[in-house]
Amino acid sequence: MGLITGVCAFLYHLPQIYKWLLKPYYVTSFFMTVAFLLVRKTPGLCEHLATQREDGNSCDFDWRELEILMFLSAIVMMKNRRATLVMTCKPPLYMGPEYIKYFSDKTIDEELQRDSRVTWIVEFYANWSSDCQSFAPTFANLSLKYNCAGLRFGKVDIGRYGEVSQRYMVSTSPLAKQLPSLLLFQGGREVMRRPMVDSKGRAVSWTFTEENIIREFNLNELFQKSKKLNKGRGVKVEEQDDSQPEEGSSELHPDTDNPEQPTESKKDQ
Repeated sequence: MGLITGVCAFLYHLPQIYKWLLKPYYVTSFFMTVAFLLVRKTPGLCEHLATQREDGNSCDFDWRELEILMFLSAIVMMKNRRATLVMTCKPPLYMGPEYIKYFSDKTIDEELQRDSRVTWIVEFYANWSSDCQSFAPTFANLSLKYNCAGLRFGKVDIGRYGEVSQRYMVSTSPLAKQLPSLLLFQGGREVMRRPMVDSKGRAVSWTFTEENIIREFNLNELFQKSKKLNKGRGVKVEEQDDSQPEEGSSELHPDTDNPEQPTESKKDQ
C-alpha cells in the first residue's frame, strides 16, 4: 500500500518535477556528469587518461575518486532532501474544522495588541515541516474546545514571513528544532513559549501533546477567566439595550413651550 501511495504521489507531482529539473543549471550538470562517466568508461578514450591506480588501468575509478563521488552525492542529497520530500512525499494538509485566525507579517502585531483583555495562543509553523503538519490536528482540536472571545488561537507561517521569525526570535533552521513553537500572548506581550530555547539557540526537548499543552499553558484556568469576561460583556450589552427605547415605539412628549392654542369657531371665521 505504501509503495502504491508513493508511486501515485510521484505521478501526481511529475509535471512539477519536470518543471523543476528543466533548468539550465540542472541540464548542464546532468550532461557534464554523463560526459564524465562516458569518457572514463569508453574504450579508446579512457586509456589515454592519467591515473593513480597501481595497475595503471585508467578506465576504472580509484579509491580517491570513489570517495569524492560518495561525498558529493551525500551533500547533494542533504541539500535537496527538503525539496524532494515536498515534491514527492508531501504530507496531507489538515482540512478539518478549526477556530484559528491566520496572521501575516502585517496583521500579527495589530491583532495581538487590539484588545489587552484577550489572550492569544499563536503557533509559529512552516509548511515544509513535517512536525508542524503532524501537530495541526491537535492545535485545531484545542481551538474547538477552548476558543472564546477572551481566549483566541492563531497561526503564522514563518517559513513564508521571515521578518516575523526574526521579530519573535523563532528559528526556522532544522538544526534548531524550534518548529512548531507555541507562544502565549497577554496584553500584546509574550508570556511563555514551548518549546523553550537554551543559550545556544536550540529547542529544549518537549512533546506536543494535547495534555502537555493544557497543563503547561493552564488552558482550563484561562478558559474560565475568559468565560467571565464574556458574561461581563453580555451584561453591559443588555444594560445598553434596556436603556434605549424599543425600536418602533413612539412616546408623545407634551410641548410645554407652546401651549395649546384655542381653535377658532365657525362664527369667528
